[in-house]
Amino acid sequence: MRVISANLLALLFMCAIASVFYVWSALESRLERHKRRVSGPGVGSVRATDLSAKTFRALLAVPARSTRREGPVNLVEDGIFWSEWLEELLPVGFTEEYAKAWRDKARRHRVVKLEPGCGRISNQLATFADGTKACVRYGINADQVQGETLTYYLATLLGITNLPPLILSQLNTDSEQWESVRTRVEGLQWSDRAVVSLTEWVSNLTGVVTPAPLRQESSGLHPVLQDLQNKTTLELLELMQWTDLIIFDYLTANFDRLVSNLFSLQWDPRVMERDTNNLLKTPRGDLVFIDNEAGLVHGFRVLNMWEKYHNTVLESVCVFRKRTTQRVAELHRRRDSRRRLLELYRDSEPLSFQLGFLSDEHAAVLQDRIDRLYKHILHCRGKYSQL
Repeated sequence: MRVISANLLALLFMCAIASVFYVWSALESRLERHKRRVSGPGVGSVRATDLSAKTFRALLAVPARSTRREGPVNLVEDGIFWSEWLEELLPVGFTEEYAKAWRDKARRHRVVKLEPGCGRISNQLATFADGTKACVRYGINADQVQGETLTYYLATLLGITNLPPLILSQLNTDSEQWESVRTRVEGLQWSDRAVVSLTEWVSNLTGVVTPAPLRQESSGLHPVLQDLQNKTTLELLELMQWTDLIIFDYLTANFDRLVSNLFSLQWDPRVMERDTNNLLKTPRGDLVFIDNEAGLVHGFRVLNMWEKYHNTVLESVCVFRKRTTQRVAELHRRRDSRRRLLELYRDSEPLSFQLGFLSDEHAAVLQDRIDRLYKHILHCRGKYSQL
C-alpha cells in the first residue's frame, strides 16, 4: 500500500511540474507576441530585418495572383493532396536564397545592443550595427539551443519555409561581433564561449487561433469537398500551412504549440479559442513557426508524457501538401534521415561541431516517427483516394 501511495504521489508531482512549465511558457509566449505586434514598422512591411530595399522587393514581393474562385476549381488532387491551384497561390515564406543571404550577413554583423524581448528571460533581442534585429537564445541547458537549431535544419530538409533563418554564434566579448555588448553579457551572467542561436527577428505579426476543423469539437481536417468548398481561399491557404505544421510538430515531438493546447483542455475548455503558442502570421498570410526549442532533443526526452496528444493531433489530419509528403516518403524509403540531417547541418553551420548533434537513440526516434507518419499518409490515401 505504501508503494502504491508513493507512486501516486510521484505521478501527481510530475503532473504539477508539467502544469507549471506549461503556464510559465504560455505567459512568456503571450508577452513575446504582444511585443512583436506593437513593435512592427509603420509602413506595413513584413520583416524589419530585410537586408536591403532591393532584397525586400525581390524576395518578398507578392505575386499579383487573384484568390477569387470563379466557378468550380479543384481543391484536392489524388484523394488527399491540396491542389496545384492552391499551391500556386501560397506564398513561399523564407526562401532558401533569402535565408542564406540573412545567415551570411548575420555572421558578419556586430551586435550593438541586447535587451529583453524574445520570450524567456534568458533570451535577448539583439540589435545589429545596421539596425536589423535577431533573437538570441541562450539555453538554460544545451537541449534548447540544439533543439531550436536542428529543428530549423529539419524544416529545410522537408522543404518547409515557415521558420525564420538561424545561425549559431559563440559568445566571446573580445570578438568584433560581441565586444560592444560586453557589459550587458557580463550582467546577464552568460558563460563565455557558450554557443547561442540567433534567429531573424520578425515583426508586424499577429496571433493565430486554431482553425475550427482542428479543434476538439470537430471531426478533423479531411479531404471532404463539401467541407472545404465552404472555406474562403485565404482560409484554405492557411489550412495548408497548418497541415505542414502538424506534420512538422509530430516529427519533432514539439509539445509547445497545438499539443500543449490539447493537453490544457482538461482544465481550460476555451484554450483553443485563444492564440496558439509559438505561432504567428504575417500580413500577407504566411504562418511563422517560432521558438522551436522544445523540438527533437527535449521533445524526445519527454515523449512518453506527450505521445498520446501527438497522435491525436496527427490523426485529425488527412489532407497534405504533396511536396511535403514526397520528402517524407523519400526519407522513409531511404531510411537515411540521420545522415542527411547531419550533412545539411554541418555543411550550413560552422559551429555544428561545438553544439553537437542528435544522439543515436534520438536519431532512431526521428526515423521511427518518419516511418509512422508515412504509414498515416498511406492510411489516409487508402481511405480517401476512391472518393
